[in-house]
Amino acid sequence: MTHGNGTRDGGQLADVSALRPGGHTVVVGGGLAGVTAALALADAGVRVTLLEGRPRLGGLAFSFQRGDLTVDNGQHVYLRCCTAYRWFLDRVGGSALAPVQDRLDVPVLDLARPEGRRLGRLRRDALPVPLHLGRSLASYPHLSLAERARVGRAALALKGLDPADPALDTQDFGSWLAAHGQSARAVEALWDLVGVATLNAVAGDASLGLAAMVFKTGLLSDPGAADIGWSRVPLGELHDRLARKALDSAGVRTEVRTRVTSVRAHDDGGWSVQVPGETLEADAVVLAVPQREAHGLLPADALDAPGNLLEIGTAPILNVHVIYDRKVLATPFLTALGTPVQWVFDRTEASGLEEGQYLALSQSTAQNEIDEPVAALRERYLPELERLLPRTRGAEVKDFFVTRERTATFAPAPGVGRLRPGARTKAPGLYLAGAWTATGWPATMESAVRSGVSAASAALGTLGRSRGLLPDFLEEAA
Repeated sequence: MTHGNGTRDGGQLADVSALRPGGHTVVVGGGLAGVTAALALADAGVRVTLLEGRPRLGGLAFSFQRGDLTVDNGQHVYLRCCTAYRWFLDRVGGSALAPVQDRLDVPVLDLARPEGRRLGRLRRDALPVPLHLGRSLASYPHLSLAERARVGRAALALKGLDPADPALDTQDFGSWLAAHGQSARAVEALWDLVGVATLNAVAGDASLGLAAMVFKTGLLSDPGAADIGWSRVPLGELHDRLARKALDSAGVRTEVRTRVTSVRAHDDGGWSVQVPGETLEADAVVLAVPQREAHGLLPADALDAPGNLLEIGTAPILNVHVIYDRKVLATPFLTALGTPVQWVFDRTEASGLEEGQYLALSQSTAQNEIDEPVAALRERYLPELERLLPRTRGAEVKDFFVTRERTATFAPAPGVGRLRPGARTKAPGLYLAGAWTATGWPATMESAVRSGVSAASAALGTLGRSRGLLPDFLEEAA
């Protein structure tokens, strides 16, 4: 096992036993949660070492090379209401590289309708909530007039729910929608259009509490809350290169290719973090790793019910990548009905492709497809793209490949809320971070960043440091 020294691969870990005022914290895991925790702690004057087992930072939102192209493992978007992730982008100097659209506008193509009459749009006006979506809903062609009216009534009922109410976590969103007059068509053409992309579950499999949080925050909190942002550069530029630069500038020692094998408490309140061939001594430790990995590293009695971590299910996301010899899609993205295709994004410029067009299909709730051979997926999706995008019919497919994240998110099933732990453990000086912790959000980049700040806040209290420099979005009401 090779270790990084600073942000380099190779060499030995530095001696971190000499502590400066503010203590020394080891953050285990270099995804968004871990990077955020490390930056927030360092900004408060704490000495930080960040350990990541992979050769890069970014967790499950990363890029890799495929020939001359830079490919994201999956398409990630965020919303204007994602104040924590927007803070992260600003903190690493990446805001201009992942802008938010001026106003929510989502093209929705329904393949069950005749060509020329397939396009509908979900967009907002510059009006107060809920009038900002009124015109869009009134003219949405994929629902009947009666269905549109019932959607409006359900949205108002949803606005009255408290996502933090534990009782909502025990119910599923699909049953609630049915009880509020939503037809199967309305669920498919509207509620799941948003819910599947944000929750990675269909309504019937999703916690009502998490669904209420998504729709209240995204669609019913502020007129611009659901405006969509996405990276115009490879994710690795934001979550690895710029993140490393920010960490270096903050004085964080970042060690990649460095897998932690154990975390042990001392009688005097300190901690030892073991990596192959080295031991790091720390005053505090943040475990910012997936829930099963955290369970394996947690000391005995650190949580009242550590087995809960193993009960948090996971859900896959499949991404289908197609490169054509010509431009076939005229918009940055679209979503579709009446086809297995969910969301299609243009990744041409971001990938560095100079000729033709590169489309990425983001397929959530992919349990039935995640292990299918590439040939079978090609046979299914290329004809669907020909149905969806007429310009593909005469185009040559220059490349077709898939990326698979089998444990892309935690499963937002009813009851998951009681399984998600907070940042604090029963072991003083040991904290948890990750999108799967109790942030109130589903498994998103927003949840990951919020968890990192929560863990840093808890650690600063133990270390006797001021929380004054922490971002204030944790105080916002959901």
